[in-house]
Amino acid sequence: MIWFLFLVLLGLIVTPFVVELRRPPMDARARREATGDFVELTDGVTYYEWHGPSRGNVVVCIHGLTTPSYIWRPLVDRLTGLGLRVLTYDLYGRGLSDRPAGRQDRAFFVQQLDELLTALEVNRSVTLLGYSMGGAIATAFAVDHPERVDRLMLIAPVGLGHRMSRFLTFCAEAPVVGEWAIRLLGGVMHRRGVDQSLPPDPALPDFTTRVAGEMGIRGTLPAVLSSLRNMMEEDMALPHRRLADTGLPIVAVWGEADRIIPLSAMGRLTQINRSARQVQLPGATHSLPYTHPDQIMDALTDTLHAGTVPAKR
Repeated sequence: MIWFLFLVLLGLIVTPFVVELRRPPMDARARREATGDFVELTDGVTYYEWHGPSRGNVVVCIHGLTTPSYIWRPLVDRLTGLGLRVLTYDLYGRGLSDRPAGRQDRAFFVQQLDELLTALEVNRSVTLLGYSMGGAIATAFAVDHPERVDRLMLIAPVGLGHRMSRFLTFCAEAPVVGEWAIRLLGGVMHRRGVDQSLPPDPALPDFTTRVAGEMGIRGTLPAVLSSLRNMMEEDMALPHRRLADTGLPIVAVWGEADRIIPLSAMGRLTQINRSARQVQLPGATHSLPYTHPDQIMDALTDTLHAGTVPAKR
């Protein structure tokens, strides 16, 4: 009986890790329908795509914790309609980019973007547009590479206070058990949250299907957990204070009904940087890039059309 119980317990322990190993990798087969391009960087292959006129001012879009670069599709159409050159890419561990092991922290993601811009020979300053965790990455990049950024635009950015689900909070805070739980239940819990938050007719009608496929790729869930424990935990107050001293044009858009990024984060940014322009969208949840693209564009347009203000060095 003791041996039977031991084997049952062992099976429960190893099952999530076996399931993870059996998930398909991000390889040539998974990438066969890619519409963009790939570049080999220090930590692996990064997927990217250019949109719009080749001579337009460059806007670099940085997605969030679990939503790859296709999340930008509704906004890309609107940005390119203004004559802008838009670069979207997948963070490591998401979309069609590689799933390298290791600590996914600020330095990790800033290095990826720095190497990507260098590899693509983007030598002029760019506008950064960051959503959720991507907002924190964009902020960190603007601080570390001020010569490369002329505007910073943030959509529900992480770093000034957030509330994750109980499940993700447990996984982030529980050593070992968190790794077990996210591999076993992470995909199901994420899809359930997406289904509950979407309106009847979102701008990305295939979003839930793509999310299901994304969570089924080997390495995605461990990457999410590593980001939760590292990049998502970074307090961006000091970086924002440093940006406030540079005069860099900043606009932040927040969702009034966002349960992940509370409006207290908006108030915190107001205290840190009173020159930052902030807009609150009534009724918008954390899904606002694909539920409120027109309202987001209305909020961003003035900053996009404003003349570049040289940052203080």
